[in-house]
Amino acid sequence: METSKKALFKVLFATIVVILSLLPPTANADIHQHEFAVQETRITRLCKTKNIITVNGQFPGPTLTVRNGDKLVVRVANRARYNVTIHWHGIRQMRTPWADGPEYVTQCPIKPGGVYTYRFTIEDQEGTLWWHAHSRWLRATVYGALVILPKQGSHFPFSQPKKDIPIILGEWWNKDIIALQRQTQFTGAAPNISDAYTINGQPGDLYRCSSQDTLKLLVNPGETILLRVINAALNQQLFFSVANHKLIVVGADAAYNKPFTTNVIMVGPGQTTNVILATDQPPARYYMAARAYASAQNAPFDNTTTTAILEYTNLRSGANSRPLLPQLPAFNDTNIVTSFTSQMRSIPKNNIRVPNQIDENLFFTVGLGMVSCTPGPRCQGPNNTRFAASMNNVSFVFPRRTSLLQAYYQNIPGIYTLDFPPVPPVKFDYTGNVSRGLRQPGFGTKLYKIKFGSNVQIVLQDTAIFSVEDHPIHLHGYHFWVVGQGFGNFNPQTDTSKFNLDDPPVRNTIDVPVGGWAVIRFVADNPGVWLFHCHIDSHLAWGLGMSFIVENGKGEKQTMEPPPPDLPQC
Repeated sequence: METSKKALFKVLFATIVVILSLLPPTANADIHQHEFAVQETRITRLCKTKNIITVNGQFPGPTLTVRNGDKLVVRVANRARYNVTIHWHGIRQMRTPWADGPEYVTQCPIKPGGVYTYRFTIEDQEGTLWWHAHSRWLRATVYGALVILPKQGSHFPFSQPKKDIPIILGEWWNKDIIALQRQTQFTGAAPNISDAYTINGQPGDLYRCSSQDTLKLLVNPGETILLRVINAALNQQLFFSVANHKLIVVGADAAYNKPFTTNVIMVGPGQTTNVILATDQPPARYYMAARAYASAQNAPFDNTTTTAILEYTNLRSGANSRPLLPQLPAFNDTNIVTSFTSQMRSIPKNNIRVPNQIDENLFFTVGLGMVSCTPGPRCQGPNNTRFAASMNNVSFVFPRRTSLLQAYYQNIPGIYTLDFPPVPPVKFDYTGNVSRGLRQPGFGTKLYKIKFGSNVQIVLQDTAIFSVEDHPIHLHGYHFWVVGQGFGNFNPQTDTSKFNLDDPPVRNTIDVPVGGWAVIRFVADNPGVWLFHCHIDSHLAWGLGMSFIVENGKGEKQTMEPPPPDLPQC
């Protein structure tokens, strides 16, 4: 009887939370209600027509524009034939982990014919984020921009731009993306490289059958344009540049930075970068272009270039002339990447300081490995193996019976263990010659528990088990300070003294340098279960991830909300 009373109380409490979310907003804040229909849409690219999964029939999906402090209520109806979830990439989801979206981590998927409403509030975030599917590889076509403007009465920390334009970089496959994922999982080999990159869903006129639909931005001389650059590519870091125009970097991952000027930016999968462009060049047509930054040795990649056109409105002649193409870096130009990232400096906020005293000092190795298996059609990786990936030699296995958050909240046994290693089980020369005995990881659903309010430091160390490579690592539910980066093996005796604790960049996705390391810090002030993973989707599918449990603190404001009544069931 007591158990049934508790269950009834939870249902009543959850219902009250939903009702409160629908009440009129507080002063200077709005409630934004949206309907997302996940559905098949027939689309033509690169001379081929096929069905893809979209939201509301749009590719990319709709841009959501809100203000800091606003509440979002997004009803997602799944009219497609696959399970789906939506992740609000970079949103902190304070006390609302049920709205975060990663499949089998914070929720079971929305089944075909099912509906789920995501409810969350934007808290102390401004800039550019995005939303995307977090189920299978549907993220290839299910994504859109999430623009967060300052609160009413507040302003950008730079002059108001004349135009404000999301630029979403993506990857396109002629093959059905779910068929590609199934093939990759069956063979254990690397996935086929993409057939094109895209800007706002269009490949650009350097590809076949694409000139007519190439994105064109018309601008007037003397304007300032805010470009919100988002890398939605499934598996590839990308360089981005605009011919003959300087880019002033003013923000990244919904956080402002001290402005600096560059010719080119590098955006890892999952990352966003805000740049200001001044239309101060002779009236003409100029290409905006993106192509791969490919850091893994001897790994195949798509070496094509996607373009859009920046066109001045006062052209007197040459309106149909070939635009000027920017000079993009070499595909493996790590020096350019290092120069770019080293200029990132945050704008310090009042009363917010990087933690000096560390409660949880963690060291995670990241990288690819291989699993031995009997040669045959299921073993088409290197030397008749299957690719695997891991953190601290643990290849992450997603549950299927329920989500990790539901298992934690409801004390369901047998779904996960709490023995994720805080340091590598075996120390070795991480970026040097690695013995064959370290190439095969173990498998498990291992989590790491953190007390509310803990100051956390994580050293992320790239490894050469298969090949050194730049890995974009994303932490759900948090943003963090990047206090240090470098190459080779991290040395706490010499590298710690070089940390930037004054104005380190704030990110939610950090590109761990190829053959190097990055150190992040954050305060564990958001209770729930939070995925921590590589944002290259093939790497996540191979197990390059783990999850944290952040315990509740004291009182309502430090306790996660109960699950909503319409939470999907497995």
